[in-house]
Amino acid sequence: MIKNVLIGLLILWNLVVFGLYTEDKRRAKRGLWRISEKTLLFSSFMFGGIGAIISAHICHHKTRKWYFQVVWWLGVILDILVIVFILKK
Repeated sequence: MIKNVLIGLLILWNLVVFGLYTEDKRRAKRGLWRISEKTLLFSSFMFGGIGAIISAHICHHKTRKWYFQVVWWLGVILDILVIVFILKK
């Protein structure tokens, strides 16, 4: 039961991060106030790497900045480690 809740929270968080990147791209296209890079990077690193990578590739957003790609992959690694840890318990 707890495993399902934790996995569900991880999925939900990645959906939120996906939404942040998508919204930032929408704002960029319209010339509106943007979501800060710190917020995007922090949310990606804090277990949101999967959502960030998917959104970035779908929206073609932040894909040229090497430091975003590094943080995305670190976030993905953290996601995988958390999933493995949850499933082992």
